[in-house]
Amino acid sequence: MTALLCDRLGIGARELVSIVGAGGKSTIMFSLSNELATSAKRVILTTTTKIAQVQVIEPTCWSDDPTDVEEALLPGTPLLVVTVEADEKVIGLAPVSVDRLYTATSADYILVEADGARSRSIKAPGDHEPVIPRFSTTVIVVVGVDAIGRPLEEVAHRPDRVAALTGLGYDDNVTVQDAATVLLHSDGGRKGLPESARLVMAITKVSQENTPAANSLAAILEEHPRVDRVVTISDR
Repeated sequence: MTALLCDRLGIGARELVSIVGAGGKSTIMFSLSNELATSAKRVILTTTTKIAQVQVIEPTCWSDDPTDVEEALLPGTPLLVVTVEADEKVIGLAPVSVDRLYTATSADYILVEADGARSRSIKAPGDHEPVIPRFSTTVIVVVGVDAIGRPLEEVAHRPDRVAALTGLGYDDNVTVQDAATVLLHSDGGRKGLPESARLVMAITKVSQENTPAANSLAAILEEHPRVDRVVTISDR
């Protein structure tokens, strides 16, 4: 029997989980929300950036006021909390608003997409990124293993930032070591990490063909003292 993603990620009894990086943040967030809600928990989904309108689910609370959110929270049903729609996107909450919901509502879990990547598989954050709430208890850094072996410009969001951290040219293929460098760098995957938060690395888009690369990357990441755990997620 395959272990639940929440167990593989080590999600505890009550958490504020921020998800950053590239290669499947939304998929992880929605998968986690569905798993956690099945045990009749109160689960909030939100973003500190923007999500596409097509990702809006019901029920949705269009307010960051803790009283409004508390009234809309139901056990076993994930609640999306956002503010306004603009240009086919939905704008989420300020980090301080997420922290306030964590302290002022009965939510068992708050899951936050705290970074954007424009559907690319690897990224290094810009000056204003990521947007991680200060009270986050776990930060999940995501990377798509399908970036490895392909030209930087084809697979990276903010390729200039990735190039600055790795020394890659835009036409150079990303290696396992390059991906590890980005994920572990204080200006890469570890940027904005709250001191008390657990750091989890999630390697996504794993297939039979790229499993050796995923395993090699996982082995490097597991050696870093700040990394709590590494999980690989199959491309289904």
